[in-house]
Amino acid sequence: MNRNVKDIIVESITGICVLVIIFIIVSILTITIVGGWPNLNWAFLSEFPKDGMTKGGIFPAIVGTAVMTIIMAVAAVPFGVITAIYLAEYANEKSVIAKTIRFAVKTLAVVPSIIFGLFGLGFFIGFVGKNMDSLFSGGELRWGQPNILWASLTMALLTLPVVIVSVEEAIRTIPRDMREASLALGATKWQTIRKVVLPGSVSGILTGTILAVSRGAGEVAPILFTGAVYFSSHLPHSLSDQFMSLGYHIYIMSTQSSNVDATQPIQFATTLVLLFLTFSLNAVAVILRYRIRKRTK
Repeated sequence: MNRNVKDIIVESITGICVLVIIFIIVSILTITIVGGWPNLNWAFLSEFPKDGMTKGGIFPAIVGTAVMTIIMAVAAVPFGVITAIYLAEYANEKSVIAKTIRFAVKTLAVVPSIIFGLFGLGFFIGFVGKNMDSLFSGGELRWGQPNILWASLTMALLTLPVVIVSVEEAIRTIPRDMREASLALGATKWQTIRKVVLPGSVSGILTGTILAVSRGAGEVAPILFTGAVYFSSHLPHSLSDQFMSLGYHIYIMSTQSSNVDATQPIQFATTLVLLFLTFSLNAVAVILRYRIRKRTK
């Protein structure tokens, strides 16, 4: 077969695959926007659900998702950054510890999200929470039950590999010459990391953080058993409170509602809000990375 003909065939196949992907994305966005935009208004964003979840808004679900993602980021990002620094700067690639950590990170990345939910139920609620209740018996807070803290920590475990991989890749992009120059001037290893490596890789750290948050905001399976509820008449006031979530709200409205047809407009509008949230977070990550890289150059 002529070489030009092979190139044309390969180019055609790859072009078709790209068009299929674009078509799928456009179709999802079109269906969601057409179904959800007419019902998207300020009342929908600022009111509580009412009339058996067939009317009202999604305000508690928005607040619950925001609080959960903030706690998740606070728990996951420091551990992820510290682990990435160790793997990139301190660990011997051939050591047993480094290989074990990399194996653990890869394993966490491929574990189904529902497994994280079951782990959170057994470890955080069944073990840590009940032990805390026995130690602090008589207190107002109850930790041996699903709440927003255990759900957030479970989500932190789910998103931890995203943070570790993205931060490590960002750290490894810093030229070795810069490290050697810093050490030659008398700086210690930690001073070099703090003054040279981390400032140069801050765009990757921010990108990993935002990508982890955007993924966690849309996950449902890990919070099924650890803190999310079908309906709450109040916003979470403490870490031991249960909460509503956008992703879980969509799941409940589409499968457990007493009148699925009546709640379909709410489903589409909630999905549109969740898509807007995740797309916005990803766009912020891209913009921050571009501006920081431009300023560094």
